[in-house]
Amino acid sequence: MTSTRSSATDEESLLDAARDCVLAVGWRRTTVTDVARRAGVSRMTFYRRWPDMTALTADLMTREFAGAGSSVRGRSADDEVDAASIAARVSSAVTEIRKDPLFQKIIDVDPELLLPYLLDRRGRAQDTMLAALVDRIREGQRSGGVRSGRPEVLARTVLLICHGFVISAQTMQDSRYSDRIARRELTQAVESYLA
Repeated sequence: MTSTRSSATDEESLLDAARDCVLAVGWRRTTVTDVARRAGVSRMTFYRRWPDMTALTADLMTREFAGAGSSVRGRSADDEVDAASIAARVSSAVTEIRKDPLFQKIIDVDPELLLPYLLDRRGRAQDTMLAALVDRIREGQRSGGVRSGRPEVLARTVLLICHGFVISAQTMQDSRYSDRIARRELTQAVESYLA
């Protein structure tokens, strides 16, 4: 039991250390040695859990961004599930990811880390968000607050809409298009699509 607890503790401390290192110098300049040293463990402890920095970074991004999926899923007992409430939660999740310091550092210094998740495959955090959206859309359809259609298709389309706002919204911002306006427009786009 102690070794399992110790292993989980080592994993969390390594993920925390990796986050600190990436925030300090970016992913490309962060080494296994840096992460192990910051976590106070040996490199062998690192390698028992991850084969390389790429695998660690994937787990770190999952831990960091999967929480946005839970903000889409979560609700109170009296929360009506309709297109508007789903759109508001999606917009909040997008804002949460965009403002995340690790995400901002990756966009600023190592944007190529995100390319596989935009061009080749979904990541675990995207799958978490997708599952949350499917659940909410199904629930909204049962109550009549979301239009008919396959929930999996609707959820994937919403996620594709979100990609542009997460990755590229800052390219459109100036005095005429603020964060607040982007959030309002995303909310309206998702709500209109699901209504």
